[in-house]
Amino acid sequence: MFESLSKKLDAAFKSIRGQGRLTEKNMEEGLQQIRLALLEADVNFRVVKKFIAEVREKAVGERVIESINPGQLIVKIVHDELIAIMGENNVPLVKAPSPPTIIMMVGLQGQGKTTTAGKLALMLRKKGQKPLLVGADVYRPAAIQQLEIVAKQAEVECFSLGVNANPVDICLMAAGEASMRGCDTIILDTAGRLHVDEQMMGEVRQIANQAKPHEILFVANAMTGQDAVNSAKQFHEALPLTGVVLTQMDGDARGGAAISLIDVTGCPIKYVGTGEGLDALEAFHPARLADQILGMGDVVSLVEKAQEVVDREQAVKFQKKARKGDWNLEDFLAQMQQVKKMGSMGDLLKKIPGMSKMMPQGMEGADDELKYTEAIIYSMTPKERRMPQLINGSRRRRIADGSGTTVQDVNGLLKDFKKMKKMMKMMMKGGGKGRGMRGKGSMPPGLPGF
Repeated sequence: MFESLSKKLDAAFKSIRGQGRLTEKNMEEGLQQIRLALLEADVNFRVVKKFIAEVREKAVGERVIESINPGQLIVKIVHDELIAIMGENNVPLVKAPSPPTIIMMVGLQGQGKTTTAGKLALMLRKKGQKPLLVGADVYRPAAIQQLEIVAKQAEVECFSLGVNANPVDICLMAAGEASMRGCDTIILDTAGRLHVDEQMMGEVRQIANQAKPHEILFVANAMTGQDAVNSAKQFHEALPLTGVVLTQMDGDARGGAAISLIDVTGCPIKYVGTGEGLDALEAFHPARLADQILGMGDVVSLVEKAQEVVDREQAVKFQKKARKGDWNLEDFLAQMQQVKKMGSMGDLLKKIPGMSKMMPQGMEGADDELKYTEAIIYSMTPKERRMPQLINGSRRRRIADGSGTTVQDVNGLLKDFKKMKKMMKMMMKGGGKGRGMRGKGSMPPGLPGF
């Protein structure tokens, strides 16, 4: 989402890096570029004005003038200001002193509210809680059925009184239902509209007043930019919002909503949706997003995701094999499947510090390359996967036909696999600093996801 903004900010920093010291005069061009980059990313203009003023004040001062490296320091100042404007730290969900904790989801129609309720329920279930999803949207066709499907996928409890019931009654009766089912968290999926209107606001106000939720989360689509910010502001004026959930943060929009929301509404962003899957919901960490925007990666999120989805036992076994250099295509296939659980290859690589600047333009197609690689390996017999040296000319033709690829593709995979085994062994022995790392730094084309 922030790829364009990252590149424009990097260009702005380059115009400053060559200066011996930071002054009002030599800062102006760089600040103008930063201002334009933020505005083009759909950041609220008042937020941009405040942001630039803060950066200028901190940059053009005695402490900065005496700095040895002004270029690096301006990056740090922008980084710190991004964190400050997005809320400093992650704000966790409030937990009721005695269960159930009631979480109310509000927002306009089509922003991903029902799916987000399911994602949140799944996340809480994985943390050992027992959530109850409550269908209080009696207006949108099939909204309750959608919630029931989502609940089944998340393996959590679901409750509703049907489309003829009063939404307020549904939410009030949910507390008794949660007690009967042994649920400690209630997630209320309320109705939305295509735009803010008094009828909707009146209903959610009534639910909030009577159900007394511990959290009122506004759900907005990050791709709607300033519309998301304006809607959040209107809802916050009508309800005591406690937080925001931004959906579709993996999209290709300009992403300024994430930077503007907290400053404009005063509400923290608590979670962000990063994909379509029910497990694609992450806690929002301002520092990590600032790192990504400035091309510094996000290793912490990468490690957390790996710990969540990667089979630890399988990883340890592979590491032992890699040290000896005796892993095969079957092991490689298993590793690819582990990596795929973590998300798209492009997104994963961008979380590695410095990788976003090194990545070739075509890296977005890495996931397609993985599919071809998988298809080739699946077309091999188990024996061929374990002993690639058996694959002669006729076998290669059979594998190519079975995978819908060419013999050249199969040859390329086998050749790159052989190189990768050798490189991996050298890396393991040298702790990642061996001679095998002194090449061009590019990844073998046949194994883009390794």
